Amino acid sequence: MDNRTFGDRLAERIADLGPLCVGVDPSREMLASWERDDDVYGLEFFALAMLEAAMGHAAALKPQVAYFERFGSAGYAVLERVISEGRDAGLMVIADAKRGDIGSTNDGYAEAWFAPRSPLRADALTVSPYLGLSAMSSLVDSAVATGSGLFVVVASSNEEGRVVQSARTATDEKVEDYLLRQIATLNEKADHLGAVGAVVGATRDRPRFDLSMLHGPYLVPGVGAQGASPDDVGKLFERCPKGSVLVNVSRAISGAGPESRALRDAVRRWRDDLSAVLP
Repeated sequence: MDNRTFGDRLAERIADLGPLCVGVDPSREMLASWERDDDVYGLEFFALAMLEAAMGHAAALKPQVAYFERFGSAGYAVLERVISEGRDAGLMVIADAKRGDIGSTNDGYAEAWFAPRSPLRADALTVSPYLGLSAMSSLVDSAVATGSGLFVVVASSNEEGRVVQSARTATDEKVEDYLLRQIATLNEKADHLGAVGAVVGATRDRPRFDLSMLHGPYLVPGVGAQGASPDDVGKLFERCPKGSVLVNVSRAISGAGPESRALRDAVRRWRDDLSAVLP
């Protein structure tokens, strides 16, 4: 059994393949731009093409679960295939589902996304912490026990999220700084990088919390179509440990499709540009 934490496994993969995570976002608009019908067949074509482009050139793959579940069980069957084939190909697969609840509901989420027997088993899951990070103890425990990871949405790349994430607690601490501090506490027993990471958008200002002290990985959206550049990423995370920053790029890659060579070229360009600015 592999006893390394998710953070350490990810750091090793980043060292081998670079810090790029390829986002798989098969929206209605993106399928149309590829001249594919907005149905499960178009969904499968798009998702597998993005998976193929990422193989051997990216550290991770991040399917956005919402775009699959809109097709019900047929969409989930495609998602299961993408997760399975992605992991078999050596990609770290992050299920972007933004789950998060309390009590036994989180037990169910943990079983769905982390249990070895589950067809949805992923390497990591994105979670929303606004019912309380401490309410996610079963998800955290399950992630640690299975060598999986969580990415807690702390400072998202969209403008609307800043109202909540920049609000202040009773002790006059921003919510985003409070969450980062709590994540660091969850990772304090890890030798290097722990199981719990943070989503911090590249379009955001630097928080007061020292990002180099999270003791966990970062998942970074907002690059490409949302306006942030590799240089923005490098400046924001300049002091973070080697292999701790994973940068998601979706539309800026899928927009080069559907031709497979163009997709692979886009993946390689983003990988090289991001590798040049991150340790």
